[in-house]
Amino acid sequence: MKRPSRSVVTLAALVLFAVGCRSPKPEPTPTPRTSSAGESGSAATLQQSSNRSRSRPAANAQPGDFDFYLLNLSWSPEFCHSHPANEQCAARPGFVVHGLWPQNTDGTYPQNCSGMSRPPNPAAYLDIMPTVALILHEWQTHGACSGLNPDGYFFAIRTAFRSVAIPSIFAATQIVPGSIPPSKLLAEFSRANPSFPPQSFALSCGNNYLTAVEVCMDKHLNPEACQNVRSCRANVIRIAPR
Repeated sequence: MKRPSRSVVTLAALVLFAVGCRSPKPEPTPTPRTSSAGESGSAATLQQSSNRSRSRPAANAQPGDFDFYLLNLSWSPEFCHSHPANEQCAARPGFVVHGLWPQNTDGTYPQNCSGMSRPPNPAAYLDIMPTVALILHEWQTHGACSGLNPDGYFFAIRTAFRSVAIPSIFAATQIVPGSIPPSKLLAEFSRANPSFPPQSFALSCGNNYLTAVEVCMDKHLNPEACQNVRSCRANVIRIAPR
């Protein structure tokens, strides 16, 4: 299927992307995406950010001082559409772990906590996250606030990721071009994970394309209903094929 041409991503979009912000403005119908096929630099090593407004960083955040985790599963085909030269794209993966983010029920979130050493061997976690650059970014921005050491944090990510069943509609042979309501995609995740509260799933989108699915979990990695986590508000979204 021929895809619409797209212009180079603006600097402002890259800044929002790097800090993980999402625009809360809903879009009623699918719109063409912009293109950044020649993009390079540190921002291109990161997964697509979510499009939820994540409120504001918590003041004076300390490691371990948060209420719950948000597991972000990035839909890699959408990221790779804008970053085809990224090292993760050759394998044509589906959902990949973007991160496990400490969050607070009031909508704030800790980030860049100090006093925690970086992972001594980040490549050891490439089985759960696609690039070393993303691993280091996620540890510095989010993992250092978990209160865990690097091995403990990435073990938690591995455990959380393996606990989520991906619906069969996301298999490479099952994705059908077209538009789908976000509520239907969330229902597919609930159906594939019957032990999870339906409210534990949230959807991220950008320009009416699926970018990520997020899962709210308590500090013991049990799924729980999300609080102050806003899902994509588009009427319909598209899924980039694998």
